[in-house]
Amino acid sequence: MEQFRRPPISLEEMRRSVGKEVGVSDWRVVTQEMIDKFADATDDHQFIHVDPLRAMAETQFGGTIAHGFLTLSLLSTMAYEALPPLHNAEISINQGFERMRFIAPVRSGARIRARFDLVRLHARPSNWVEIGYDVTMEIENQTKPALALHWLTLSRIEQEQARA
Repeated sequence: MEQFRRPPISLEEMRRSVGKEVGVSDWRVVTQEMIDKFADATDDHQFIHVDPLRAMAETQFGGTIAHGFLTLSLLSTMAYEALPPLHNAEISINQGFERMRFIAPVRSGARIRARFDLVRLHARPSNWVEIGYDVTMEIENQTKPALALHWLTLSRIEQEQARA
């Protein structure tokens, strides 16, 4: 699949990767402009996100912080950067998240990246492959991560690949 930055891997290669870290995204700066646009898109203009002076004066954060859902939404692009797609996948979709926790705030101007551990892979007879990742989003120079979660995806692969 051309839209991914890493080359595709076979189902068997992916099976051998269960229990291992399979990708780390690039660092990405969370800018105030991103936060403001997210606020506009979601109608969430709470001052802790969009008013730097008030957030500095009235919160323990020292300025504005990103919306938790903004940091979560950045996982799509981070997965694109970090994860190898499954060879012969016709389509891949999100199935959902489990055990999602926002752990530390992401301050405006901070750099974040995601680490992906492949923890589950199940090939169904229907040619759908269930894939589970434990994901941690790190904040540069901080010990606590921004978030941690278990991410479930589904990929449909061509029939002969599913039998491998």
